[in-house]
Amino acid sequence: MSKIIKWIGIVLGSLLVIGVVVVALLSEKKPDGQPSAAADEMAQQMLKAIDKAAWDSTGIVAWTFAGRNHFIWDKAQHLVAVEWGKHLVLLNPNTISGKAFVKGVEQSGKRADKLVRTAWSSFCNDSFWLNAPSKVLDAGTERSIVTLKDGRQGLMVTYTSGGVTPGDSYVWILDESGLPIAWKMWVKIIPIGGLESTWSDWAALTGGAKIATSHEIGGAKIKITNLKSANSYEELGKASPFVLYPEL
Repeated sequence: MSKIIKWIGIVLGSLLVIGVVVVALLSEKKPDGQPSAAADEMAQQMLKAIDKAAWDSTGIVAWTFAGRNHFIWDKAQHLVAVEWGKHLVLLNPNTISGKAFVKGVEQSGKRADKLVRTAWSSFCNDSFWLNAPSKVLDAGTERSIVTLKDGRQGLMVTYTSGGVTPGDSYVWILDESGLPIAWKMWVKIIPIGGLESTWSDWAALTGGAKIATSHEIGGAKIKITNLKSANSYEELGKASPFVLYPEL
């Protein structure tokens, strides 16, 4: 038995070493940059390309992220309905509080707290993928123009606070109009620095704001589907999920 345990330990140790080597080989060093007026101008160009003003005036957005998480985001009230599997959470993301349901039965105590926290984490991630370009001038961000390893220039945005993983950095690659075509990521949850994802298949919301509905990362695809927007629930064709819970 001791020999088997020792053999397992050697195998696991070898796999760990191989993993560290692979990550080191694939990782790209984050480029250096200094905040500048030129970077802010580049950010403004991107905001114009996605029609940030139209995004800000959109009252309600609904979408499905990666086929698993379903959202109704009431931007006017800043409340979110998050549904996955048999779970539904009516979330106030400002206070990380809300109502949690499993198969329509309201939960309480630690179970409810865990579901609310899960919904908040999903909303932070999935709404960022929905429209990260609109957040490049958010409070707590720093912007600089950098040159990547392959010679491309990009807009690096670092989030010094907020969200689930503050400190993450993204380098946006823009087309001639300022519309993003890709970004490279230096984020805590991904061990490989500089991993690149496309931003493509742009769709326009009712008011004109542009949303990228497809992302490809190393052959894997992330899709945003069931994308709808409106300024009222009647226009959206759905009843408000929050109407019975004004205390949210």
